[in-house]
Amino acid sequence: MSQNLLQHINSPAVLRQLDEQQLPQLARELRDFIIDIVSIKEGHLGASLGVVELTIALHYVFNTPEDLLVWDVGHQAYGHKILTGRREQFHTNRQLNGISGFPKRSESVYDTFGVGHSSTAISAALGMAIASNLNGNFEKQHIAVVGDASIASGMAFEGLNHAGVTDANLLVILNDNAIGIDPSVGALKKYLTAVKEGKNPKQNNMIKSLNFDYSGPIDGHDIFAVIKELKRLQKIKGPKFLHIITTKGKGLQQAEEDQVKYHAPGKFDKTTGEIHLKSEDHLPPKYQDVFGLTLLDLATKNEKIIGITPAMPTGSSLKFMMDAFPKRAFDVGIAEQHAVTLSAGMATQGMVVFCNIYSTFLQRAYDQVIHDVALQNLPVIFCLDRAGLVGEDGATHHGVFDLAYLRCIPNMIIYSPMNELGLRNILYTAQLGLPHPIAMRYPRGRGVIVDWQKPYKKIEIGKANYIKEGSLVAVLSNGPIGNNVTLALAKINHPDAIAHYDFAFVKPLDENALHAIFDEFESIITIEDGVIKGGFGSAIIEFASKNNYQTPIKTLGIPDEFIEHGTVEELQQYCKIDVKSLEIMLSGY
Repeated sequence: MSQNLLQHINSPAVLRQLDEQQLPQLARELRDFIIDIVSIKEGHLGASLGVVELTIALHYVFNTPEDLLVWDVGHQAYGHKILTGRREQFHTNRQLNGISGFPKRSESVYDTFGVGHSSTAISAALGMAIASNLNGNFEKQHIAVVGDASIASGMAFEGLNHAGVTDANLLVILNDNAIGIDPSVGALKKYLTAVKEGKNPKQNNMIKSLNFDYSGPIDGHDIFAVIKELKRLQKIKGPKFLHIITTKGKGLQQAEEDQVKYHAPGKFDKTTGEIHLKSEDHLPPKYQDVFGLTLLDLATKNEKIIGITPAMPTGSSLKFMMDAFPKRAFDVGIAEQHAVTLSAGMATQGMVVFCNIYSTFLQRAYDQVIHDVALQNLPVIFCLDRAGLVGEDGATHHGVFDLAYLRCIPNMIIYSPMNELGLRNILYTAQLGLPHPIAMRYPRGRGVIVDWQKPYKKIEIGKANYIKEGSLVAVLSNGPIGNNVTLALAKINHPDAIAHYDFAFVKPLDENALHAIFDEFESIITIEDGVIKGGFGSAIIEFASKNNYQTPIKTLGIPDEFIEHGTVEELQQYCKIDVKSLEIMLSGY
C-alpha cells in the first residue's frame, strides 16, 4: 500500500514537490476525503468531485497564492480548500464558527475573491489582472474557473467582452459539465455541445471571435493533459480561454448518474452512495412544494398562468409545472435580470406571470424590478423562495434584505405568509388579478401544517390578522417567524398581558389595525426574519412618527451585520428571534 499523500499536503508549495506521476493517486485520495466528510457532514458534493484533477493541476502549475485563482460560485472549491491548509478544519465546513462552504477572503490568502452567487469570476479576475499591469507586474497569472451554466449569464459575457480588448494576463477556464444545479439550458449550451462533439466548424468559434486565445476542449479528468495545457498557457500573455470537459459527481457512481440529487445530497453512505432517506410521513410540506403544487393546480385551471425561474426548477419546485406544461413554464438559466424583464414583457400581453427567484438572487435584478415592473405598474407575481435566514449556505445566500429593498418601491405589494395556507391563498388571490405587482416571500424548509391542501380563500390585500388577545403589549410579527412568537407565548406565565398580530402585509400596512393597536397598548414589539434597518419594524416606526404616537416600540430581526453560516436555529438564537429568546424577553413584560 503506497503512503497517503494528502495527509502531508498543508499547502500548494508541498503539492508542487510531488512527482507528476503521483498526482492520480492524490486525486483519488482527495475525492475519497471529500466523499468521507460530505457523506457525514453534508454540503455540496457533485461540483467538487468534478474538478478534483483541475484543482490539483491549477495549484501544481501556478504559483498560488501569488498567482490569483478565482472560483466562480465556489461550491466546487472544496478540493481547493483542502489543498490550501484547511484539510484539518474541513469537517467544520458550513457549521457555526467553522469554515465557509464558499471561498472567502477573510478565511485564507488562497481565497482571492468571495463568491456564492454566479458569474462574477471573470470580472473579478480581470480587475485583478488590470491592476497587476498598472502595478508593473506583467508576469502574474489570473485564473477564473467558470461553469457552463454560469458563463451563459449576462455578467460573464460583460467580463468576456471587456477582457477581449485588454492585454490582461487572464485565463478563463470553462469547466463544462452541462449542468449547474439543474441541467444547463439555452442556445449557448447547444453551441458548447456542438464544440464538444466536434460538430462546430473550427472557424465558427465565438470565444476566438472575442479575441481570446482559445484551446480545447480537453478531458478535464486527464490530469496529465490538463497540466500540459496549463503549462503551455502559462507562457502566453493576454486573454486566454481553456475549455475543459468534466463529469459532475466524478468518482461516485450515483453522483454521476443523478447529478441533480447529488448536487447537495444530505447524508449518504460513502461506500455505496445511497442517500440516507429521512421519513417524510406525517411531516408538513416544504414551502417550495406548496408553491410548486399550488401553481400546478392553478395553472391547470387558468391558461394565462406562466411560470419563470432562473436556473432553479428543482429548488423552487417550478419543475411540477414545467413537466406538465412545458410551453408555459420556463427555466431561463442563471439570468435573473432577464427573468424579471421577460416576466414584465409577458405581463404587458395579459399573461399572469409567476416569477420565482430566491430572495438573495432577486438582489441581482433590482433595477429590473423598479424600472421594468414597478414603474410601469405591471402585475408580475414575484415568488421569493429562501427568504429570511437560510442556514448553512451563509452570508451570500440569506434572504434577509428583501423587505427593506422592496418596501421603498412604489406600486409594490409585499406579503409574507405565516404558514402554508397563507402562501397557498396568496398564490390563488394573485392569479385572480391584482392592480399592482406583488412580492410574496417564504422560507427554505418545511411549514407547520400537515393537512394544507384546503379550499382556496381570497385574501384581502393589506389586512392584518388578530392571532391572540392581550391587555398590555402587542407583538406584531411578519411571516413564519410569527410561529416562534406563538410557541413562546405558550410558555410564559402571564400570556394574558400580550397580544399577537400577524402583519403578513408589509405593504400596504393595515393602518386601521395600527391605529387601534397604538390606542390600546402600552408598548409594541415588532419581529421579522429580515434586516431591522428598513424592514417591517421600520415601517411601524414610520407610521408611529407620521401619526405622532409616543408608544415605545421595540424592533426585533436581523442586526446590521452580515450573518455567517450555521443552522437556522443557531442563527435565530444569535439574532435573538428564536423561541427561547422570545420567551425570556416576553416574560419581562
